Amino acid sequence: MPTKIRLQRHGKKRYAYFHVVVADARAPRDGKFIEKLGTYNPNDNPATIDINFDRCLYWVKEGAQPTDTCRALLSYRGVMHKDHLDRGVLKGALTQEQADKKFEAWLKEKEAKVDGKKDSLAKAAADAEKARLAAETEAKKKKAAEILTKTSEMAAAAAADAEKAEAEAAGEDAPAVDAETASTEEAPAAAEAKEEAPVAEEAKEEAPAAEEAKEEAPAAEEAKEEAPAAEEAKEEAPVAEEAKEEAPVAEEAKEEAPAAEEAKEETPVAEEAKEETPVAEEAKEEVPAEEKADESEAEAKAE
Repeated sequence: MPTKIRLQRHGKKRYAYFHVVVADARAPRDGKFIEKLGTYNPNDNPATIDINFDRCLYWVKEGAQPTDTCRALLSYRGVMHKDHLDRGVLKGALTQEQADKKFEAWLKEKEAKVDGKKDSLAKAAADAEKARLAAETEAKKKKAAEILTKTSEMAAAAAADAEKAEAEAAGEDAPAVDAETASTEEAPAAAEAKEEAPVAEEAKEEAPAAEEAKEEAPAAEEAKEEAPAAEEAKEEAPVAEEAKEEAPVAEEAKEEAPAAEEAKEETPVAEEAKEETPVAEEAKEEVPAEEKADESEAEAKAE
């Protein structure tokens, strides 16, 4: 019965792994088999090969014919090389000890190659990861630089807009500042005018007193004319006394005349008070005449 060492497919679609089996050549690929020798998973890098070395060597010596893929797998694990050395020992080309030493040297060399391949693959993976990280870092830096440039441009534009707005605001505030300065300068003048206003009011209040003195002045003149008539002068003496009492009021009006002159620019009433001050002086001059009339009346009475 012809036997073959071949692969049986297992696993799922696009991710298959295989069993290494000894089966009848007439049996289906995934059908009945004689013995399972190991597994093979090509999805790993390097591929995973796990076989029973002694049983594979036995079936090879028995004459089982491996398929091309299984022959490569057996050669990779040293089954075919071991069979070759054993044939040499049978022919007498070399001793068993020499064959064992050669096989051990071959295994060490094979393991070194496998380890070197694994190391190279790991190094390649690390380099690829490092390059990916470097590219990612470079991309991040580039993006950050673009963002910084854009942000700086936006900040410069905002600063320019702010300066423009401040300039416009300063231009609008300039008239307001001038108006405030003018109002501040006018405030002392208004305060002075307000202080002078009471003086003008006092002069205005004193104006009626000056008018009364003016009205009483004719009475004094009548008293002077009636001096020969002692009785009439005596009766009019209280009037003269009243005029004498009003003389201090006229003097006060005379003292307040300078204040009335200052208020002359502010109010027309102050000007009237200033005009009335001469009348008060006339009344003051008439007071001695009344005293003289009283003395003459007293002399006449004595006679």
